[in-house]
Amino acid sequence: MSFHKPVPMTIETDHPAHQRPVLVTGATGYVGGRLIPRLLESGYHVRAIGRSLRKIGSRPWAHHPRLASVEGDLMDRASLENAMAGCGSAFYLVHSMDSAEEDFEAADRKAAENMVGAAAAVGLERIVYLGGLGETQHASVSPHLKSRHEVAEILQSGSVPTTVLRAAMLLGSGSASFEILRYLVDRLPIMFLPRWANTPCQPIAIRNVLTYLEGCLAHEATIGKTFDIGGPNILSYRQLIKIYAEEANLPRRALFPMPFLTPLISAYLLQFVTPVPASIAIPLFEGLRTPVVCRNNDIRAIIPQRLLSCRETMGLALTRIQQERVETSWSDAGALFLPEWTYLGDAEYAGGTIVDCSYRVFLKTTVEDLWHSISRIGGVRGWYFLNSLWRIRGDLDRLFGGIGLQRGRRDPSRLQIGDALDFWRVLEAEAPHRLLLLAEMKLPGEALLEFRITALDNGEVELKQIARFLPRGLGGILYWYAMMPFHAWIFGGMLRAIAKSIDQPILRGPERFFPDDSLSDRPDINP
Repeated sequence: MSFHKPVPMTIETDHPAHQRPVLVTGATGYVGGRLIPRLLESGYHVRAIGRSLRKIGSRPWAHHPRLASVEGDLMDRASLENAMAGCGSAFYLVHSMDSAEEDFEAADRKAAENMVGAAAAVGLERIVYLGGLGETQHASVSPHLKSRHEVAEILQSGSVPTTVLRAAMLLGSGSASFEILRYLVDRLPIMFLPRWANTPCQPIAIRNVLTYLEGCLAHEATIGKTFDIGGPNILSYRQLIKIYAEEANLPRRALFPMPFLTPLISAYLLQFVTPVPASIAIPLFEGLRTPVVCRNNDIRAIIPQRLLSCRETMGLALTRIQQERVETSWSDAGALFLPEWTYLGDAEYAGGTIVDCSYRVFLKTTVEDLWHSISRIGGVRGWYFLNSLWRIRGDLDRLFGGIGLQRGRRDPSRLQIGDALDFWRVLEAEAPHRLLLLAEMKLPGEALLEFRITALDNGEVELKQIARFLPRGLGGILYWYAMMPFHAWIFGGMLRAIAKSIDQPILRGPERFFPDDSLSDRPDINP
């Protein structure tokens, strides 16, 4: 357990909610990553808990004087108690959304039980939980919605009062629901809709959700209560499609019913159209089979605000995307762990032979200019060389159940630790010297791709591109050696294209080299 800075326990203010820090779980997730800067702006002291301090530390708000980041895991009660000690309130903003996770109900249950036990042990005053709308008695209720209701029951069964806000679809730039809708309507002029596309839903804008969450700290009338939160419109998914098309200035979409389409089939089909993988889309689509409409609007009198219509929300979200100002994305959430083999000094302990393919070039430029190109790799810009081949690799990945390239990147010019980058994840982004990416595509092993930029004493700048791979079984070894000729061709071409992008000639290279810190530098391993 380690803190980035000492945690202040009090500040001089008359507002009772400001006297003890506010703990935010899910700090780097879609909602938590937007709530924290709002709380800081309002004067709260915030403690952000996460499993990776590096990931929290890369956020724009990470070095705010009223924020302390602490490493902890909701599955580890001791670390949770340490993180929570001294806090007055806590936001519980975590839940499983990946249908590929095994026994997610048990994981959600244990995390909630740990939260209840830790909160009681440290004397927390209140918990605020963002749950889901929908009745568990409905015949089509999804397992994920049941789990979210169970989490609410567990939290409210403890001795610390828990406020539960139940929301349906969250609309905003970067949300999974909005991204599915956006890509679906943008790319398909003709759509075949399942029966559940007519189920009533009451979406809510993410900015309205944030106002309700923050408002719970300032209004004692919310303590220990359950509230439904929703926007002013009750619509079907079919109607949302039509509204989006109008806001995006697209031609009217042709919509045809196809009753036999299930959420499972729909999710697997749509993973070829949207950046959201089937494992995430399945619980979202399953949730659409259940009517999710507010049964009470009591919170509107306690925390008054102007609720944005779905049309307004979509217009604002599109503007954010066009202005490249997406604060957080659905792909931000999740643990960030450096694979064990990347920091062990002996391949024997890493569980296998680590192979690498590394090339470098030397240029007459500056590290800043070179970083400018490296930090913009992927997404719409592509990978500088043979983008069509990268797209084919992404399509194959989607075909075999992977995430493909459609995930893109959150910001076209800035990378932060934990960002999704096509079918990679950013592990390190040390401007202007180093970018380290972890492969998240389907592979018979684990892979890293690294770019290193070094200013040399002779005035040259060295750019290294290092690919490392830990094969799993014979299939992994065969895959690596089959790809070796393509790696040499692609990596050399990428380095030349990167040099061309900054309009600087290559002085030497591209040339093969063996990294000094490589875990496998023998000729028989690296032909």
